Amino acid sequence: MQEYVEIGEELIFIAMAFASVIALAVFAERLIYYRKTLGKKNEDYLSEIRTSLQEEPEIHWKTDAGEESIYTRFVQFALKQLKLGRKGLDESLDGQILSEKLELEKRLPILNTLGNNAPFIGLLGTVLGVIKAFYGLGTLGSSGAEVVMRSISTALLATAAGLAVAIPVVMANNYFSRKSKVILQNMEILKKELLSYQMNKTKV
Repeated sequence: MQEYVEIGEELIFIAMAFASVIALAVFAERLIYYRKTLGKKNEDYLSEIRTSLQEEPEIHWKTDAGEESIYTRFVQFALKQLKLGRKGLDESLDGQILSEKLELEKRLPILNTLGNNAPFIGLLGTVLGVIKAFYGLGTLGSSGAEVVMRSISTALLATAAGLAVAIPVVMANNYFSRKSKVILQNMEILKKELLSYQMNKTKV
């Protein structure tokens, strides 16, 4: 039994290290993607589009934020759909927003899963460590106090590792979720303004 418990402890720490690598890779990839979308140039582009939309939006066909972003894609897609009726434009923009939402939330479930389960994995390591400690206490008696203390220390270390992984992962997931919500709200605003422009243009 002792051997299985020790193997379980090792697997717990390996799982924690693996989860940390995955979380770091996802965080780096999402951070790069969101920075491209929320950089100052993109924010300036968004402001420019919203300011001049009522005047002559066609001038933005070749205007971008210095590089392709979610805002430039959405605006250029919307301008191509202006010839549709209001209902058609509304539905096509909803579809585009949904498509961009899927891209924004890509890989975030990985962070959510790791953040929710890492503490439980660490707790499992703690349980195994406690089992090992009591087993050593029962086998060695009072003479095995040093072994028991080491087992308990390892058990607590497993819990600490679980929390060390979970806390930053949860923070990163919340950060990206909030940024995604901001971007989608901006796109909803643009959608309403484009619909308003299309309606006014039709009246003229």
